[in-house]
Amino acid sequence: MTRTPRAMIMAAGFGTRLGELSELRPKPMLPVCGAPLVRWAALWLRAQGIREIVINLHHRGEQIEAELGDGSELGLAIAYSREDGEILGTGGGLRQARPLLDDGHGTPIVAMNGKIILDQALAPVLALHHALAAEATMLLRPDPEAERWGSLRVDPEGRVTHLLGKSGPKDQVGGAALMFTGVQVLAPRFLDRIPASGQQCIVRTAYSQLHAEGGAFAGFVTDDYWWEHSTRERYLQGVANVIEGRARVAHAPGPVRGVGASAQIDATARVDPMTWIGPRVRVGAGAEIGPRVQLGAGVVVDPGVRVRDAIVWDDAHVTRDLEHEVLAR
Repeated sequence: MTRTPRAMIMAAGFGTRLGELSELRPKPMLPVCGAPLVRWAALWLRAQGIREIVINLHHRGEQIEAELGDGSELGLAIAYSREDGEILGTGGGLRQARPLLDDGHGTPIVAMNGKIILDQALAPVLALHHALAAEATMLLRPDPEAERWGSLRVDPEGRVTHLLGKSGPKDQVGGAALMFTGVQVLAPRFLDRIPASGQQCIVRTAYSQLHAEGGAFAGFVTDDYWWEHSTRERYLQGVANVIEGRARVAHAPGPVRGVGASAQIDATARVDPMTWIGPRVRVGAGAEIGPRVQLGAGVVVDPGVRVRDAIVWDDAHVTRDLEHEVLAR
């Protein structure tokens, strides 16, 4: 009998590279076309057949819990692992949540970062994990800056040959440099490799140990859409990617472009088709909106204002021209 994996959304980070935006929301709560990233993640997991999800919480975690609740609205069962005091990192977070993730039958655990949007189907990743009897399988992708982030390489069968730029004990020959997407499939026993206390990076502890031992470590390489939203620049580009259709996002929580039915757009305003405008938005006379603009619910744009390549959060008032900006208040 094949059991359905449980999954974890990693959502406890501080989001320091977002500056003041992270003071208002945790990174998984950044809105993209009307829904926060954590909802996009939950819907992606649901689209892969997963129904039981754990989310770890720390910085402003109450916002995430208020957004998703127990998951029943989405046909999911969501539990929360609260990291009080010291943040536990990617390894420590999984270690603490293990009682909620391990079903006792050896069923693999799927973990993903809460700051990403992706198209990749999970089924072939799980198939590789099972075919190689892997203890851990990373979803990997080509990236021109892979070496900067600590690259990985795989052989033609999908076995990882290099981690953080270092070869394993068998000195296998790998292919091109790849980067880790933050999506992974783990045998429950792999979590035994995470040190028993303190903040832990799962790559520099459990994965490094597995690699050094020459254990069963797989990497599935994808060219499908994937984007992480760690900085203002990447957040702006990620929203533009979705609006312009670079991502297929069949699991999207709603329309990814267009004007909300309750929005009020003055007849003399100009709105580019590559724009997402939420409910109750008001756009004044002569204003120009787009391209690549997201206006959250209740936003007011004053007459004559030009907004381009920008994100405006719910209920903000736009009184001046915006370009390449995120207006949060």
